[in-house]
Amino acid sequence: MTGPVDTPAPESHPVTGLDDVVHQRVRLGILTIAHEARRVEFGFLRTELGLTGGNLSQHLAVLETAGLVGIEKGYEGKRGRTWISLTTAGDAALAAEIARLKQLIARVETTVPRQGEAS
Repeated sequence: MTGPVDTPAPESHPVTGLDDVVHQRVRLGILTIAHEARRVEFGFLRTELGLTGGNLSQHLAVLETAGLVGIEKGYEGKRGRTWISLTTAGDAALAAEIARLKQLIARVETTVPRQGEAS
């Protein structure tokens, strides 16, 4: 008696690998800027992304809870400052998200439109 033939599982669509925590527009922006800067000040992020302080704080809380960013509070002179940096997990999550997005782009760029359809 023979068992079922092992067939490789079909490759899932790249969109299934997108991380909802990372993929959200503002959070993707935070991670990208933190990756570029290595350490970024809260006010810079707020201005760069066009957010209110409260809105940015909410997104940072999601990213911190997920272990993707570290938040450090301190002083610059007499002014309180908050700095955000990417964790190792955050760097890996951003790289994985970018890889999936590249896979999606490749699929779109290599798809030939069917005849009679607009391109």
